[in-house]
Amino acid sequence: MGAVPSYIGGPSVSAPAILLENVDLTLGSGAARVHVLQDLSLAVGAGETLGLVGPSGSGKSTLLMVIAGLERVDSGRVVVAGCDYAGLGEDRLAAFRGETIGFVFQAFHLMQTMTALENVAVPLELAHKSDAFARARHMLERVGLGGRLSHYPAQMSGGEQQRVAIARALAVEPAILIADEPTGNLDSATGAEIADLVFATAAEHSTTLVLVTHDEKLAGRCDRIVRIASGRIDRDAGQPLRRSAGAGR
Repeated sequence: MGAVPSYIGGPSVSAPAILLENVDLTLGSGAARVHVLQDLSLAVGAGETLGLVGPSGSGKSTLLMVIAGLERVDSGRVVVAGCDYAGLGEDRLAAFRGETIGFVFQAFHLMQTMTALENVAVPLELAHKSDAFARARHMLERVGLGGRLSHYPAQMSGGEQQRVAIARALAVEPAILIADEPTGNLDSATGAEIADLVFATAAEHSTTLVLVTHDEKLAGRCDRIVRIASGRIDRDAGQPLRRSAGAGR
């Protein structure tokens, strides 16, 4: 694997929630072959909030896919919540992902034929969680949708749909929350409300948050910002932020 990498990491990386060592990933074949991630090493501490920024096509979203185990790397090591992905088959990896990682996407990805309550409860049932509908109801109430339980996505605003997605992601009490442009489809006021909700819930549950965004102001609310270009980490920009107490919260 080569020399031990010099990690970009915050103060709590001695027992990181996410650890990537010398990760390489190439997608496509022939003339379309692209080296998406190149010798990338990263450590994220438990409970840390990390903002990933960089130009389109830089590898940010692919990095999220690697952390989630949705893309297998060509070489290097990926360890999430103490679990080394190299030792897991697809079924075990899927089960681990369902128990450990929550997802919030720009496009919401709600089931259009299910109510808000069902969108949150059904994944809990599939994960064999007890009291799935009671837990789903509680999470929807926590995100301010107690009065919209029986509504379908088409009957809700974009902000309400994203709140359902956040409730779904957090209902399993994940150790890690992955958010890919969570405010990208929302107006500025609604986006600010959703951002407040994401950071508040992550702080309340000491959840490790990895956030991809083009919004520098939103990224600035994270404990750290890591900039990615051409599949590599810009180490200078990836150092822990120097902020005054309470800034950006």
